Amino acid sequence: MDQDGSVIRDSFSFPNDRSGFCLFLSVLDSLDPSYEKRIGFESTGHYGLNLKCFLEEHDLSFMEINPILIKRFSSATTLRRTKTDKADAALIASYLTTVEYITYPTQSYHIHNLKSLTRSRDALVKLRSGQLVMITNVMDKIFPEFKPFFNKSLKSSTAMYLLRNYTVPSKMASMNSESYRKMSSKLKKTISYARFSKLRELAKNTVGREDPCLTFELNTYLDIYQSLDFKIKEMEAHIEEEFKKIHSHIQTIKGIGWMSAASIYSEYGGIENFQTPNQMLAYAGLDPSRSESGEHAYKGHMVKHGSSHLRYVLLNCAEMVILHNPVFYDYYRKKREEGKHHRVALSHVARKLVRIIFFLEKNNVDYDPKKMR
Repeated sequence: MDQDGSVIRDSFSFPNDRSGFCLFLSVLDSLDPSYEKRIGFESTGHYGLNLKCFLEEHDLSFMEINPILIKRFSSATTLRRTKTDKADAALIASYLTTVEYITYPTQSYHIHNLKSLTRSRDALVKLRSGQLVMITNVMDKIFPEFKPFFNKSLKSSTAMYLLRNYTVPSKMASMNSESYRKMSSKLKKTISYARFSKLRELAKNTVGREDPCLTFELNTYLDIYQSLDFKIKEMEAHIEEEFKKIHSHIQTIKGIGWMSAASIYSEYGGIENFQTPNQMLAYAGLDPSRSESGEHAYKGHMVKHGSSHLRYVLLNCAEMVILHNPVFYDYYRKKREEGKHHRVALSHVARKLVRIIFFLEKNNVDYDPKKMR
């Protein structure tokens, strides 16, 4: 389509492989070389990654468009509800003729890899949490006193050691001082011998029941949990290696670990893509909705049109920074004293955090609490 909306070539499709990409490239090459070419497509997550990399390899710019903007553009231009690939292609082409052509910045493969790794790691963590629930459910039948003994969490190294090496109450009841010595030598930190003895007594008098089927279930879930835990640690090592190739300052903020810093940086795709902190807030869906009419002005809830994964990470980081940074904590308390709910006050902290991240990355400096206000 040209700038006046006239169709130069009708819609066509091409397969998602190199021959298809080359076909697309040949169509572009067949156009008048004097034309300024604009390529645009809706954001489709990882599905469009290979095409984007192909376009970057051939020095072709493109614009990735939020599907919500296309939907609103469609509502503003027609009352019809036609939804086909051909109609969508024409709609996106029309949209490109009406807006400023803001090209997608070229990203390094390190950032692509980092984003893929951090998201995969989060998926594995969720799977591991699911296995922990399964383990807990079985232990509630075999040895219901075990979970309360460990403050309702079986993630501790001591709890996992006992489950892997003794599994059932009858074996835990037969533990002795030599068992405790072996456990202490294997673990960096464990329970005291007094608590060890208390657990042994609980195992002797448990109301749970040992059953071969339940034991088989428990061992299966423990094996899966251990395998996932190992793979998560492997993936974290890869993430750390990739993140070290990127000179970021996010992790210098006390309360933000390098894993969270890697997630934030990769989700933004590099802070150089943003001109203002407000753009970063909008990308994360942390900007508040606004409504003005006459003398009335209203600020509403968070828009939440941005990356839900990024927003989740930033809100989690906000909870941590208020524990380690007096300025963030004082800001949080100020919002609470204004009558705001915990989650609302936390969202304000997250916005402040994003603005500080923008400053650190743009100015290439580490976080300095003395300069905070």
